[in-house]
Amino acid sequence: MALLAFIDILLGVVGTVGMVYQVVCVLASFTAKPRKFPEAPRDKRYAVLISARNEEQVVGNLIDCIQNQTYPSGLIDIWMVADNCTDDTAGLARRKGCHVIERFDQTQIGKGYALTFLLNRMIDSGASKRYDAFFVFDADNKLDREYFAQMNNAFQSGFKILTSFRNSVNFDDNWVSSGSALWFVRESRFLNNSRMIFGSSCHVGGTGFMFSREIMERNSGWKFHLLTEDLEFTMDSILHGDRIGYCGTAILYDEQPVTFKQSWRQRLRWSRGFLQVFRYYGPALVRRAIKERDFSCVDLTLLICPFTALSVIRTVLAGVFIALGFVSLQSQLDSMNMWIVGGVASVLGMMLLAAITCIAERDKIDATNKELVAYCLSFPIYLLSYIPISFQAMFSKPGWKPIEHRGH
Repeated sequence: MALLAFIDILLGVVGTVGMVYQVVCVLASFTAKPRKFPEAPRDKRYAVLISARNEEQVVGNLIDCIQNQTYPSGLIDIWMVADNCTDDTAGLARRKGCHVIERFDQTQIGKGYALTFLLNRMIDSGASKRYDAFFVFDADNKLDREYFAQMNNAFQSGFKILTSFRNSVNFDDNWVSSGSALWFVRESRFLNNSRMIFGSSCHVGGTGFMFSREIMERNSGWKFHLLTEDLEFTMDSILHGDRIGYCGTAILYDEQPVTFKQSWRQRLRWSRGFLQVFRYYGPALVRRAIKERDFSCVDLTLLICPFTALSVIRTVLAGVFIALGFVSLQSQLDSMNMWIVGGVASVLGMMLLAAITCIAERDKIDATNKELVAYCLSFPIYLLSYIPISFQAMFSKPGWKPIEHRGH
């Protein structure tokens, strides 16, 4: 049937383009020098926004990191929204000198709503006008002492939105934490770094990013409430013509899930959020890519394209057409053999990508060589588990649930 052939061609073309782009990004990262920003005056005032829900065990580490930066501490204020907390998260933050606002709302749950609540309070009180830009961190994060100084250099070079290098405090816990950590290190080194080389826009992760007061005022605070509010913020910014920058010398560490159950739950929310973002922003990105010849829109459309959903639709249609006698079972089995060959090649490619990532960023990865070999071999398992996760995301409503952090 022509419909099945069209879907096969679409998946093949988009998948091939995506793989070629990944290869180009890796080559560019090794052959071109990363962007370095000149030293800038340390005179900008920044607000740190933290949404914390029962994070008493870990948030003190982040606060200490922020207060011990090489950047002048008097120019950094910490604002925390203690979101539906039942522990002493709010009290701990107050004792450490933070501005703390408590929020209790069991209907609008999630980091996006918490950030909206926090920024609205800052806007209403007039406090937001004191700051040149706003940083967003998760409560489990830790920062390199030069983090703010490096981001300040990039900010004063002209970027209104910036993201940073995302590392992990528990890379070597097990194959689950290493899989997630490798994913983020790869994203920093081979995607965002290469995008800076190409002159296109990067995308922000859920933590370790900043935006100027101008961006905040344009958005009237924080207006992003999908399950992946960071990706929604990225797409909205791209559609406004903003170029999101990347500062690879500003290093952030966060804690990855260590159980497969936790990882599944987290990635289920992300996968559902990707579908939401594609639904609301995909068509507009495609239109802007065509009208403005904006490569960033092409890049980010590939990022959020629902490959798994298309594959599921194709499989269901094949089953229906076989049952109705429109196509033969043998023809579909032949197509499946091609996909199996492609799947094996993909697994080998994932292992290679993990190995290249480990080699490129060996000095930033806290694990032994023996552990890294094991984690490279297990990396495809981590990525392939996205297939059932993405399938479940099509039919479930996972909502926002916090990940338990142990502190490192």
